[in-house]
Amino acid sequence: VIGAASNGCIGGAEALPATGPGYVSVRRYRNRYYGHPALLAFIGDLGRSQQRRGGELMMVGDLSQPRGGRMSSSHRSHQNGLDVDIWLTLASSPAEASRLMDNRSDPWSMVAPGGRQVGRHWGPRQHALIEAAARHPKVDRMFVNAAIKQALCQETTGDRSWLRKVRPWWGHDAHFHVRLVCPPGSPQCRAAPTWPGG
Repeated sequence: VIGAASNGCIGGAEALPATGPGYVSVRRYRNRYYGHPALLAFIGDLGRSQQRRGGELMMVGDLSQPRGGRMSSSHRSHQNGLDVDIWLTLASSPAEASRLMDNRSDPWSMVAPGGRQVGRHWGPRQHALIEAAARHPKVDRMFVNAAIKQALCQETTGDRSWLRKVRPWWGHDAHFHVRLVCPPGSPQCRAAPTWPGG
């Protein structure tokens, strides 16, 4: 991993398999399914936790290009092989995932019209997926729509420490963005600034 998520690249990136336990990789025509081995291991861990919760598959969106770098105007980050987008709509099968994603439009938003609260597609399955990702020790931070962060805060009881990793950011109403910590063996990786206390 070289540089930062929004100004970097990667050498020796590996390709995410098209399917695995609990997940399916979508929109592979974009050629954005490459990442550091730590990122692929994280996706495998998250997929297996999703598999344990039920038969639905999480849909994995963009990782990085084969050598990283800037992809398009839609992504300033995803440049150094440590970022991945996970869709919040779950699929019953790879065929359903293909149907949901191949029309070039995004799956359902989890935010109600007006943007101030979650909508009818939000539920315990989405909460559980985000929480499982945030509790992973390799995750540095995640980005969700502010209405989703508010719902997570309102719904969570018991240990709430993982909520600190989940940051409100515009957009991110149909998917969440995960960024890992800099992995061992990448001295040129530039970590993001730490969050202030509280």
